[in-house]
Amino acid sequence: QVQLVESGGGLVQPGGSLRLSCAASRSISGINVMGWYRQTPGKQRESVAVITSGSSPNYTDSVLGRFTISRDMLRNTVYLQMNSLKPEDTAVYYCHVGTRRNFHYWGQGTQVTVSS
Repeated sequence: QVQLVESGGGLVQPGGSLRLSCAASRSISGINVMGWYRQTPGKQRESVAVITSGSSPNYTDSVLGRFTISRDMLRNTVYLQMNSLKPEDTAVYYCHVGTRRNFHYWGQGTQVTVSS
């Protein structure tokens, strides 16, 4: 069973930066999409940044110019660099990996809190 292990969350002041990492416990074949989602209490999980094979990354409007998604396919790892963080970025962040055979994997979530 593949597990996605996230790290890098925490407490940061407004304007600060964090880098989230998500590594698979073993190699995943046929990866088609990797991405980051976030969720706050009482709200649906929303897409933050998604990168699909052969396409440019997609970002939700609220993070454009501040967040950058990247991946290391050799290590089955996806990253999210978050700069200029705002209190409204506070959420639990989840990574996701999808394959061409329609398997989907989710991380356990990592808390990001932006507060002074």
